[in-house]
Amino acid sequence: MELEHGHRRYFNLALVGFMGVGKSSVARLIGSQLHMAVVDTDDLVEQRSGGIKISELFVRFGEAGFRAREREVVHSLPELRRTVISTGGGLVTNPENLLSLKQHALVVCLWAGPDVIWERVRHQSSRPLLQTKDPRERIRELVAQREPFYREADVMVNTEHRQLHEVAQNVLHQARLVCGGDFPPCF
Repeated sequence: MELEHGHRRYFNLALVGFMGVGKSSVARLIGSQLHMAVVDTDDLVEQRSGGIKISELFVRFGEAGFRAREREVVHSLPELRRTVISTGGGLVTNPENLLSLKQHALVVCLWAGPDVIWERVRHQSSRPLLQTKDPRERIRELVAQREPFYREADVMVNTEHRQLHEVAQNVLHQARLVCGGDFPPCF
């Protein structure tokens, strides 16, 4: 089922935002609760790259090579229906990607400040963009660069000081507001 809101139709729910804000976990919670499929764009990039991990894709092809693969994945998503899509943190920095998502999904940005993000990801070694001398400062820089793109989402949800289930409920509440209370049937 679809809902037309203004001139847009929502078939899916897309979660965007910086690394460490809970996109993948919240997507799984919402998908389970609403009996919707769940996909992660980073997982799809890895699958389509023959199982090569994101960190290895960055080493082999650089960020530009990874982003090209990511863009290919995004262009395949409009075929999905009743799916919660968790995206990579930099996916929306390409305006073409965000536009593509908005053609079929309600786009919700999960947000947290740089210090909260640092506390959440500082022990994770699988984050290629944080393989620098000062990863905390790199987070600050990237959040500042990406914030204007994140603000282009349909809805912003703050994840700071909230448990994942609270974030998921907040996303659902916001989606119901956008859909005029017709949620989840609008997806």
